[in-house]
Amino acid sequence: MTSALPSVLDLAPVVPVVVVEDAADAVPLARALVAGGLPAIEVTLRTPAALDAIRAIAAEVPDAVVGAGTVISAGGVADAVGAGARFLVSPGWTESLLDALRSSGLPFLPGVSTTSEVVALLERGVSEMKFFPAEAAGGVPYLTSLSGPLPQARFCPTGGISLGSAPSYLSLPNVGCVGGTWMLPADALAARDWARVESLAREAAQLRTR
Repeated sequence: MTSALPSVLDLAPVVPVVVVEDAADAVPLARALVAGGLPAIEVTLRTPAALDAIRAIAAEVPDAVVGAGTVISAGGVADAVGAGARFLVSPGWTESLLDALRSSGLPFLPGVSTTSEVVALLERGVSEMKFFPAEAAGGVPYLTSLSGPLPQARFCPTGGISLGSAPSYLSLPNVGCVGGTWMLPADALAARDWARVESLAREAAQLRTR
């Protein structure tokens, strides 16, 4: 990740991974997360409302550092940048996608799940990555194994991580933060219970690395 901005991995111990169905919910949801101490917010490009959500958060929640997730094409990179995203996250990477991520000028976390992918990115000067899907791809034991031969790689593990398992990840020397959804339970979002989201975010924000 190359940017003059602080690393996304160092903004908070947890990056909420948000799927926005209704753009009208984006601002109150982001405000609740920021109030709870989680300023870095990844809005996934999985719904028609995602880009409008990023635009709204960027315009109306100045303390949020809003990013775009599930970025899988050069077009997605351009759309996210145009909407005001401040960082980009992909579930995986190809040469063309990596070129587009670099050209954006924004911090980015390309996704990896194998040692070869990590080495390939290190060869290209990228040392900060998303480890996905974290639990399915080997979890804490896998990342522990990587830390010896590849200590220069740092990760944001995402995928299947919970409040209970997050501390084990955050204790690793090669993990800067984790991505998660547990502070965004479906029933709270459906009820627009932003106070509950804020409370769960505050609990997550109290987790600390090492």
